[in-house]
Amino acid sequence: MSSGDQPVPRPGRPRIPHGATVAAVHLRVSFLNELQYRSNFFLQIMQSVLQAVSGLVVVALVFAKTTELNGWDRSELLAAVGVFTVVGGILRTFVQPPLSKMVDEVQEGSFDFTLSRPVDAQLLVSVREISMWQLIDVAVGMIIIAVATPDLPSELSITDIAVFLVMLAAGAVIAYCLWLALACSAFWVVKPPYMDNLFYYVARAAQYPISIYPTWLRISLTTLIPLGIAVTAPAEAITSRLSWATAATIAAVTLACVAISRTLWTRGVRRYSGASS
Repeated sequence: MSSGDQPVPRPGRPRIPHGATVAAVHLRVSFLNELQYRSNFFLQIMQSVLQAVSGLVVVALVFAKTTELNGWDRSELLAAVGVFTVVGGILRTFVQPPLSKMVDEVQEGSFDFTLSRPVDAQLLVSVREISMWQLIDVAVGMIIIAVATPDLPSELSITDIAVFLVMLAAGAVIAYCLWLALACSAFWVVKPPYMDNLFYYVARAAQYPISIYPTWLRISLTTLIPLGIAVTAPAEAITSRLSWATAATIAAVTLACVAISRTLWTRGVRRYSGASS
């Protein structure tokens, strides 16, 4: 090469986008898409209010005949309904839409495009779609909790609020893992029958603290389908009822759910890839 020649630049390796960047981009796009259908905002308000009222009516009917339900008074059970509404809103906003879309893609055979992206497929599947107006459920749930708080038997401290937020995050993670595990069944049975309805009816059983249920149902909602503890633990935290044993249990259940759902995901993807090749 002569002294006048310029070196030819070599093309560098393609830059792999960071997972957080991919998540932010997909959430932004989903947010903008939701804004195109603003009439859904008013429909969602009606749906959220009706759903909350149905839970409050049950509480009113129960406490018209008694002053407490297995140790829970009216304000405490009201706070538990608020927690359930918040967790349900988080699920319907961030978890159910993308995982339902994943199940459809597996059924249609278009899930290969997701696996070909240079980011973790589970992360991509989990963040690429949201239902923004479902956040109204979160707001309604917070309002219910705020209404119940002044009448709670014990005054809330900063520690109680901090523990409540930690338990709420843990409950949301458990609920996400359960939804992911249910969605992963699509790798084996293609279209899980009535998946949305199944999760909905199981979740309705977790609307109230599991301590008010019979022993067999408490065990089921703690071990077999641990959605009950995902709602009960935050409710116990906001009502100053949370024990160290319950906190340790929800920490262990959270870690177990993360590990099991990730294992199901990796095995399911491996099976799908093998079937597609």
